[in-house]
Order: sequence, then structure tokens, then C-alpha cells
Amino acid sequence: MALVYNTTESIEDYVTCLRGTYTTGKSRDKFTRKFYLERLYNLVKENEEQFYVALAKDLNKSRAEALASEISPVLEECVYFLNNFENLTNDQKVKPRLGANYTDSAYIRRQGLGVVLIISTWNYPLQLSLVPLAGALAAGNCVVLKLSEISVHTSALITHLLPRYLDPNLYRVVNGAVEQTQYLIQQKFNHIFYTGNSQVARSIMAAASVNLTPVTLELGGKSPAIVTQDSDMQIVANRVAYGKFFNAGQSCVAVDYVLIPQSRLTEFTQAIQKTLSTWYGSDPQRSKDYGRIVNTRHFDRLLSMMHDRQSGDIVLGGDSDRDSLYIAPTVIANVKFFDPVLMADEVFGPILPVITYTDMEEALGLISRHEPPLALYLFTKKQALIDRVLNVTTSGGVTVNDTLLHQNEYALPFGGVGSSGMGSYHGEKSFQTFSQERAVLSKKQRLEWLMQVRYPPASQAKLVLLRAILVTHPLQFRYILFKKHVKWVSFLLIMVGVLIKRHLSKF
Repeated sequence: MALVYNTTESIEDYVTCLRGTYTTGKSRDKFTRKFYLERLYNLVKENEEQFYVALAKDLNKSRAEALASEISPVLEECVYFLNNFENLTNDQKVKPRLGANYTDSAYIRRQGLGVVLIISTWNYPLQLSLVPLAGALAAGNCVVLKLSEISVHTSALITHLLPRYLDPNLYRVVNGAVEQTQYLIQQKFNHIFYTGNSQVARSIMAAASVNLTPVTLELGGKSPAIVTQDSDMQIVANRVAYGKFFNAGQSCVAVDYVLIPQSRLTEFTQAIQKTLSTWYGSDPQRSKDYGRIVNTRHFDRLLSMMHDRQSGDIVLGGDSDRDSLYIAPTVIANVKFFDPVLMADEVFGPILPVITYTDMEEALGLISRHEPPLALYLFTKKQALIDRVLNVTTSGGVTVNDTLLHQNEYALPFGGVGSSGMGSYHGEKSFQTFSQERAVLSKKQRLEWLMQVRYPPASQAKLVLLRAILVTHPLQFRYILFKKHVKWVSFLLIMVGVLIKRHLSKF
């Protein structure tokens, strides 16, 4: 199944078509949204085996990895939106704060933004395409979905299936490389959702600014794993290895490097060697559970990073095979934090730098020298250390005593901060991202005698009345400041009164 690139003319036609459809209100109809959420679920469920094959061809993903990171997230996101559809779409009543509005109706209506653009990426080509699509669809938008040209087989399969399950007048797929993407982002959209690297993100923001289009950017960064002195090292090794070598390290929330006490370095390398041997055997290249690098360009980049490093010793792995795009799970110990090769940019592959530190303050100081990462991982049994790290660091998300799992928990918002992204999604947060909160105040045509106070000409009597309506009285303001104290004093006075009454009743 070949991946055919769109022409610039077809891209413009797609956007024009969807914009025309949106004005009809079809995408905002509740029945339509629920119907197509069910269809999106069926698209994945009924073609699950085909997706396993495509993902194996693109990234050598095992069935377990594909199920956990690609199939399940899409299915469960559709289930969530269908199960919570009424709660998400019903108007939310608000209690008016102004006295003049107490008898009126105030509510928030969530509605679609319009025509939105979702630009997917190659490392999780199914999840990162259809999970945001589910949120945009549920919120009532028309969607242009730009698939990755790198994960060819999965993108071709989605392109083939989507118009068979979803209405092309509401949801369109675009394929192409740099030329098509650049032309696409120049079109007028009501929101752009992008997953990828920061360099492309800057181009998207620049193009979006022309039309004042809001953006959601899901990027990456150098996500550290901090291992503390009190950790169970075999458990740490298992979970760090999972967070690093899942999908051959090609995850935006993968463990990028490890910070570990100098005294426990040898124990960690021995433990992770045991882990990798148990998982992948003596030759990971033969393992059906270990992935591959997506293409030769990324393979060569990773190999150069490993060979041109200016610090560290390879203690595990290091083997590679360009023909099969294989790089062994590799651990490099004693890396210097300022290594210009290993530590300059996100690794995004199965190479794990390990850096030693002497105390926690040193580790936290090193982390602060990088831009905020998309994820931060901490291994400790002490709540005080957890609180300390959370208080002094900044990151998109945090998992304590494990890796990756905050991204898999869709009850939590997922997103970056600073250079690791802006905005978030998953579950209810996706619905919020792709919808507008429209404020509605519905008043009645009565009490006009009271409304006269706001009309000219102004008078002293009107000003007094306006102040009474619009400004909190100073006594009430003082009560708000000290209400806890007032409540305690009131409680104590009541208790004293009860005691006095009991005392007097004895006489």
C-alpha cells in the first residue's frame, strides 16, 4: 500500500471544503459526534491485525508494545468520550457573582473551535494521530489530519481506512513531506496541534501567528531519571530500562539520561545488564520484543552520537547493524554532564548516558541547567525527597518510582512546559484543548427600574446604589480575611457558653 502525497491544490480544497461543512453545524451535532466516535473505535478494532503488521514494518514493534502504546490508547480514548459525552458537552451552570444577576441564568457552553489541524509524528504513528483526532472530533470540530511521511506503512493504512469509516466532508487526511507541511500550515485554521521537534514547532508558531491561530505543541527534551541512595537497584534497573528501551528509545518521554550516586553506579550497571539479558537474551538483535530505528537518517545520527561522544565508557551494548536498522540497548557510564554530543540534545534512541553525583543538591543543580524536560523521573522511598524535587524542578510531567506511566494515565493531562511544549491533552483535557468555553448570561426583560441605575445621567444616589451592587462591603471583606479566626472564636464562645450553662444548672 503506497503513501501518495497530496498536491497543494488538494490541500487548499480540503480546507475550503471542511470550512464550508463546519458552517452547516454538522460536526457540532451531538448525534454525529457520538456516531463517528463509535466509527473511529471500529476503525482500529476491526483492523487491529493490519495495524500490528504496519507497525512492525515501520518500527519492528512487537504486538505487546503496539497494543500498549498504539491500539489501546485510541480504543480507550473513544470509550472515554462516549462514556462521558453528556457530562463534557452539557452546559455548565455558574452561580452569578453580581447581585444584579442573581435571578438570571449564567452558564458555560463548550463548543468546537472550527477547522483544526493535527500534525502527527512517526514514533507512535497510530496513537499520536488518532488520540488527538478523537478529542477534536468529540469537541465538535472538522479536522485535517497530517500524517507522518516517515512511518510509511502505518500512515498509508490510516489514509486508506479513514474515509471508509469517517465522513470526508468532516475529517480529511493529508500526506506529504516538508513542502506539503509548509503549505498546509499557511492555511487558516482555528487551532493547530503538533507533535514533534522544537525546530519544526518554531516554524508552525511563526505561520500560526499570521492568522492568530492558537497552537498546542507536544515536543520533548532531555528527561532525567534521578536515582537516590535509598533505592532498590534491581527495581530501578527494570523500570529505567523499560522507560529507555521501549520502542527502541524512540519516545518523547523516554528516560534521556540517569543521575545516580557515585557509590551505586556499579550496582546499577550490573542490575540493568541482568534486566536486559532477561528481556532480550544474549543477542537482542534476535529478540522479537526489541524494536528498530525508524530509518537510516536517524540510525546514522544515533551512531554518530555514540561514536563521537567526548566522555563515558560503553558498559553495555554498542553493537549495531545498519542494514536492519538495529542498535543494541546501550548504556554509557561516567558521562560528563556537559558532554557536547551526548548531552546537548535529546537522544531519542536506545543509548542511555549515566551521570554520577555526590548529593541531591548537585543533581538538582545539574537538571536546572537544561531547559525544562517533557518528563522527570525520580526513584526514592522518602516523601521528603519527593517534595523537594517537585518544589525545585520544572517539567511537563513526573512519575515517581517508575517511568512512562504518567503519559499512559489518561486521567492526567499530558503536555510540556517551556521548550518541551505548550498546552496539554488526553481525556477531558483534549476536549478542553479543542473547544471554546463560551460564556452565556441570559437575562429577563424585567426589573428595568433597577437597571436605570447604570444609565446616564449619573447622580449621587445612583453612585451609592451602584457601589452597593458592584463593590464588596468593607466589613464583608474583613470577614473574608479573618473568617477562620471568627469561626474559631465563635466556636470557643459557644463552648464557654455551654460550660457556664452547665455550671449554673447545678445551683
